[in-house]
Amino acid sequence: METTGLLQGKIALVTGASRGIGAAIAAELASQGATVVINHRDSAVQAEAVVAQIVAAGGQAAAIQADVASFSEAQRLIKETVERFGRVDILVNNAGTTRDMLLLMMSEDDWDTVIRTNLKSAYNCSKAVLRPMFKQRSGRIINITSVSGLAGQAGQTNYSASKAGMIGFTKALAKEAGARGITVNAVAPGFVPTVLTDVLNEEQKKAIIAATPLGRFAQPNEIAYAVAFLAGERAAFITGQVLSVDGGLVMQ
Repeated sequence: METTGLLQGKIALVTGASRGIGAAIAAELASQGATVVINHRDSAVQAEAVVAQIVAAGGQAAAIQADVASFSEAQRLIKETVERFGRVDILVNNAGTTRDMLLLMMSEDDWDTVIRTNLKSAYNCSKAVLRPMFKQRSGRIINITSVSGLAGQAGQTNYSASKAGMIGFTKALAKEAGARGITVNAVAPGFVPTVLTDVLNEEQKKAIIAATPLGRFAQPNEIAYAVAFLAGERAAFITGQVLSVDGGLVMQ
């Protein structure tokens, strides 16, 4: 890992960072000099592997377990991060899940679980981190939404609603926090090969690729590059925005 130093001295917390996009974001932030907290719910072995990879490459990282869908657990996560590292400069709300089903057959539990994991976790962590960021009069909050939140997706009313909610949340919080030097932005990935897209069959994958002008899925590190940009000083005058990293799949 060649450290660029663009985020040197910053403390970053990435939720749901034990695999996939979250792990890629953590690695990229660390490569730019940030000390990164790898949050996970129940994937300790995977989280420690991400930490080990970052440390082996010359970065700094630590894993902290917390179910960020729980308000009290999110509060504990932020408190423990501040106690260990003194501050939180960057929060990436990445934790997420899917329970795809047509609405007619979707259970209440499937709806509630996705809304709680994807959207309420962003509320929980952002609320908890605002007080220390207000004291610092600086901070970056970056929410990982989705093209499904921009355009909707059949069979994903719960997921699309949660991700669209994150977009509205991003814009509202950007207006609330801007006066304290805090920026709030969102990144909307297209389809990325992760466990969340493993449920797609080959026909669905081919249809998505055919609808994507760049003709392929994104790679996790391509999402991470966008997050790292928004986390840095070069994006200091950008707030309330949604950056689509989707190969042109959804054009507004």
